[in-house]
Amino acid sequence: MPRMRSAGPRFDRIARLAAVAVAGILVVIALSLAAGRLRGGATGRTTERFDPPVWAGQNVPGPCASGGFYAREASTIVLTIAAHCPAADPGASMLDPDGRLVGVYGPLAQLLDCPAGRFCAPADVLALRLPADRIPVGHLNLVDMGAGGYRTIAPGTAPLACADIHVGDHVELDGREIFRTGRVIEIGRYEHDTDTMFPCMVVTDIGGDYGDSGAAVLVNGLPGGTVSRLIAGYLAFTPLAEGLSNLRLELCTTPDCDRDAATAQRPR
Repeated sequence: MPRMRSAGPRFDRIARLAAVAVAGILVVIALSLAAGRLRGGATGRTTERFDPPVWAGQNVPGPCASGGFYAREASTIVLTIAAHCPAADPGASMLDPDGRLVGVYGPLAQLLDCPAGRFCAPADVLALRLPADRIPVGHLNLVDMGAGGYRTIAPGTAPLACADIHVGDHVELDGREIFRTGRVIEIGRYEHDTDTMFPCMVVTDIGGDYGDSGAAVLVNGLPGGTVSRLIAGYLAFTPLAEGLSNLRLELCTTPDCDRDAATAQRPR
């Protein structure tokens, strides 16, 4: 992967921090919606929620994080979330505060080519497999950006990889249901002695806090990544394409995510 790409001298310190330090892992904790500083953004919705609601871009009602993007594993619909959620043991169930099933955790994206004793991943993402009553059929190609409105992923849209993202690109997210926009300011490897190693971490100029983890990131309006870390007070994300590819997931780009076609193609 390339070295950190800088937008100028004012971001040199951020580049160094992104390469060697963890300023905070953005795990959802109790009362996370009320936590910390809110650097701009808006919380007022401009659209109504569906039933079941679209969780892509919004808070998931369980002990983890914001929802990323809908994707398909064969005919199974999943929602991407942050892999660093402490409760996210593959095969374990996520329950909402009322004890109802939200989904079942799938495997974490990971890289086998990794230094001994370390964990390496192409992206900070895992797949939450959803039960039928939690799937917003007819809306699986949407991302709910709260005050930013629903965004439709056009048919055939490819998720962005690290090489597709550049310093200066426009970024949008709605972690903690606080809509914020900004720019990419750094891109490079993320290596720290006590944390997951990522080949690509993208740093933005958007301020964040606990609870932003897993949020869907749009880059120039396209599905770009998953919020993963807080670096020097700024939100950073890992790219989406590498994570989906590693987990053998297909991004949902149609209202029903082509599930009928996937079912018809399964061997009998």
